[in-house]
Amino acid sequence: MSDVHEAIARVHREEWARVVATIARRFGDLDVAEDAAAEAFATAVEHWPVHGVPPNPGGWLTTTARNKALDRVRREVRRDAKEEAAQVLSDQLSGPAEPVGAIDDDRLRMLFTCAHPALAMEARVALTLRMVGGLTVAEIAHAFLVQETTMAQRITRAKAKIKAAGIPYRVPDAADLPARVAGVLAVLYLVFNEGYLPTGGHSDPVRADLTGEAVRLTRLARQLLPDDGEVTGLLALMLLIEARRPARVSASGELVTLDQQDRGAWDPALVAEGHRLVRERLASGEAPGRYQVLAAINAVHTDARDVRDTDWSQVVALYDQLVRLDPSPVVVLNRSVALAELDGPQVALAQVDAVGEQLDGYHAFHVARADLLRRLGRSADARASYDRAIALAGNSAEAAYLTRRRDELGR
Repeated sequence: MSDVHEAIARVHREEWARVVATIARRFGDLDVAEDAAAEAFATAVEHWPVHGVPPNPGGWLTTTARNKALDRVRREVRRDAKEEAAQVLSDQLSGPAEPVGAIDDDRLRMLFTCAHPALAMEARVALTLRMVGGLTVAEIAHAFLVQETTMAQRITRAKAKIKAAGIPYRVPDAADLPARVAGVLAVLYLVFNEGYLPTGGHSDPVRADLTGEAVRLTRLARQLLPDDGEVTGLLALMLLIEARRPARVSASGELVTLDQQDRGAWDPALVAEGHRLVRERLASGEAPGRYQVLAAINAVHTDARDVRDTDWSQVVALYDQLVRLDPSPVVVLNRSVALAELDGPQVALAQVDAVGEQLDGYHAFHVARADLLRRLGRSADARASYDRAIALAGNSAEAAYLTRRRDELGR
């Protein structure tokens, strides 16, 4: 029985986005698709322990969700036209599908639908994290540093706008792609980050299903836009981070930071591919965008065989370039962490504190501050920062690491 429930949980991670996207494309309604997918998984919980997991779980769930959606439509149609409307819809669903465009992938179509420019950027990202990434509202709210109720309202409004505006479920035409790609890349990066360090109290310290799906979709996006430097840059960035995943968490379930990781455990094929893509963009001679600079920073880190071999001057120079492109408090914070390796923790702490008011609810701010205070010998202040970081951490592996670091300070 436990094996069946584990299989259901695994299939949910692997198939949720596919089922929702397929039903949304067929019925043109995100609410119907999400509800039908949820009902299909609920039916699986009832049936599979008795009858066994079907040979094609994804196909079973999609068929069940489609039937649930069709039943809902039948119920909602006026009584006098119910049978006729239901029959027409049934004929549409059983007939040939509409042309799918350049790449036949329902999740990619859903991604571009949710990244439509008619929606505000924050709504695009939040909605796609929910519908494509399968994240809970709580997880998305944590990623955005907002209240869960606020995020729920944002997602509801975004779904309603897609329905009211009649936004189609398809990959846009080539002429429309450039206007849509920024929102798509923002979504993919957040989905990847949520997989690499899950928030919202998720039990898994790393969610390979999300990182893998983000990489897969980014590869598809690159097929659509092979000459777009930022698409290539994001793929390179993901690959260089994903390469480090085997060394990310210790056997005891504790986060292992970059400087402490076993670099021999990194995936050499992913590192090599990421470096090749970074070199490809450098050779293009085009001015790099945000993702390309981030990929270059990660290339410097993964090029060093030992943390002591890291070219910190190059890392800081790249962060200087990134600040010009994206002068956000988070980028300033990350630059300060690198700056500490060149100019010392006191200089870095001053810059970290300068963005403290804007990042007080961001756990990484308190992590960085705690580490700098520890290096300066200010143990009491460091302990307070660790306490704040632990309270804000939404990941068990990170909380375990921070707790140990705090306790090593002594009293």
